[in-house]
Amino acid sequence: MNNSQSLTFSALFALLGLLLPAGLILIAGGGLAGRRPAKSAVAGLGGLALSALAFWICGFGFQMGGVGLVSDLQGLEGLVWEWASPLNLDWGVMGLRGFFLQDEASTPTALSLYLTYLPAVAVAAILPLLSLRERMPGWMAGLAGLMVAALVYPVAGNWFAGGGWLMHIGETLGQGHGFVDFSGISTAAVVGGLAALLGILFFGRRLPPLPEGELPALPPVHLPVLAVVGTMLTLVGTAALFAANPIYLASALSTPRAAVNLMLAAAGGAFMPYLYTWFTTGAADSLMAARGSAAAVLAVAAAGPFLPPWAAALLGAVAGLLVPLTSFLVRYVLRIQDPTGALPVALLGGILGLLGLGIFADGRAGQGWNGIGPESYLGVTGQGVTGLFPAAGLSPDWPGQINAQLIGLAAIAGLTVVLVGILFLLLKVMLLFWQAVPEPEEDEAAA
Repeated sequence: MNNSQSLTFSALFALLGLLLPAGLILIAGGGLAGRRPAKSAVAGLGGLALSALAFWICGFGFQMGGVGLVSDLQGLEGLVWEWASPLNLDWGVMGLRGFFLQDEASTPTALSLYLTYLPAVAVAAILPLLSLRERMPGWMAGLAGLMVAALVYPVAGNWFAGGGWLMHIGETLGQGHGFVDFSGISTAAVVGGLAALLGILFFGRRLPPLPEGELPALPPVHLPVLAVVGTMLTLVGTAALFAANPIYLASALSTPRAAVNLMLAAAGGAFMPYLYTWFTTGAADSLMAARGSAAAVLAVAAAGPFLPPWAAALLGAVAGLLVPLTSFLVRYVLRIQDPTGALPVALLGGILGLLGLGIFADGRAGQGWNGIGPESYLGVTGQGVTGLFPAAGLSPDWPGQINAQLIGLAAIAGLTVVLVGILFLLLKVMLLFWQAVPEPEEDEAAA
């Protein structure tokens, strides 16, 4: 298969990857009643359109403007402008080329990268939109999605995939292979989940305490078929993204093991909530199973081919089991209303995936990742990204890789909290001022 054919298949797989955000929209709608699923669908579609435009205008440039500095793939030679320390380009923080997909970003390879990361951008932007659509005016929720799609996720994406500093901490700080997120989806889930949490805290109201004598209940299931179909779409969309990235295709990283890991994780993520809800209530709950499977998919999306299958199944099972437990914590302990499940599904799944890679990666994949150990690593020829449990004959990289994942997670969470927090603070002040201004009819009546 020549380069042109590979890029064509890459683009087709990337378009299939849009099934992932579509699936998350359906899963969110499965737990909503009345006309709320229809409103959720409208918000999700608007978020997808907003993401595509924002990523085209400036997001791609912020994320991939310096990717040519770390990749020698044909077609990326012009994307070499990274805002970084003048003393050391390894501390880059933002790309500065490729806006509007013009000039150096108009090559087939660059356009394929745009399509590859668009689903991740959409996931990050749609999550707060779904959570906040009833808590603030629509244009304010749109501004939140716009900031995430145009700035927050692209900058985070630059740090771990576009030439930024998290790619280089294996060399600069001696931490494993640097921060690793195979698909970018787990990072998107963390960014979107944190943005949703911030919006809920700024614009939501605490739920009243549970009345005395009343027992906690599972979230109501209104459209179970919708949630189950959404789960299948998230699985297919994520699998397509594993085969979409032209950089990974060129380095033979899109292996069948990644697809097997995804399937096992999704199965474990669905099975554990089934068991838990059957054991605690006497009947299996389809919404919890759907959310558990989606959380597992978002978790294993970071690890892709780096995990052995047993670890992927275990990671999925842990994510699935924690979904109903986290849902209880959010609703009945923290008294936070989260009907779309953004926190137990996206935020939890993303965090588990980024940290799970640092623990369970077995070293069989990722040789030379981020320029670390192209010939040998830790004294072993051919060893790749490794955590605490290496494959036979390989050496553990502990705590190097988990340190890299923790540094990356903290940095990306801090970026999200600062930028989105500032926006929500300004919007909150505007909303309070708006509500304080009397209506003209009231003024006339008073006169």
